[in-house]
Amino acid sequence: MRSPQSADEREQRRPEIHRLVLWNIDLTLVDVAKVTREAYAEAFRSVTGRPLVQLPQMAGRSEPEIFFDALALNDVTRRESDPAESERLLAPFGAELATALAARRGLLTAQGQVLPGAAESLAAVAGLADTIQSVLTGSSRPNATLKLRAFGLEGYLDLAVGGFAGSEVYPKGTLLRVARQRAAEKYGVPIADAATVYVADSPRDVEAAKIGGARSVGVASGRASTAELRDCGADAVLFDLTDTAALIDVITAAP
Repeated sequence: MRSPQSADEREQRRPEIHRLVLWNIDLTLVDVAKVTREAYAEAFRSVTGRPLVQLPQMAGRSEPEIFFDALALNDVTRRESDPAESERLLAPFGAELATALAARRGLLTAQGQVLPGAAESLAAVAGLADTIQSVLTGSSRPNATLKLRAFGLEGYLDLAVGGFAGSEVYPKGTLLRVARQRAAEKYGVPIADAATVYVADSPRDVEAAKIGGARSVGVASGRASTAELRDCGADAVLFDLTDTAALIDVITAAP
């Protein structure tokens, strides 16, 4: 009869856990909505020659999605009837938005804020063994990087493996899978769907996590309540990021 394994032997035989944690940025980590709206308005007027009277719903959406809806809401063009015109305007808008936001770099911290517990939560996740941490955001890469750097948050994250829906052709759900593949290739380790966690604030982000095969942590720091995040199927819901221990428990829990 085999003798029982020691604790040390069991530890050595246990497979390593390689975990990927992805963060939404706007209204999950930082709130720079006022500055972002001003940059959107300036870029929209520059590209279309018209004022941005109505700004579409932004929560959980990518910069291109917001722009296309803004064209229709402000009677510039309708994507369904003139998709080529909408697509033609997208690249110039993206460039103008990056310029307008960069010009407001100082206002990001003056008029915006890191959300409560965000920096501490990033630091705590960064301290987890066998865990890769990056972003999955609707912003373009330059705009996302600008927001994170303004508040000194980029050092906790490996942005090389992140997903930036404002710069890439994939919707967020697909982009989550792309980010997982990027992380697996860079670090040379397999990352299971259930070992991927998306921390975000909107029902659309919860849906993206489902599509991407990830677990979701809904944080009620944006426009959605805890009840709305639960109802749309978030695997866990937090009121905010101030309870770091609770967040870590959710991230490290066996799927």
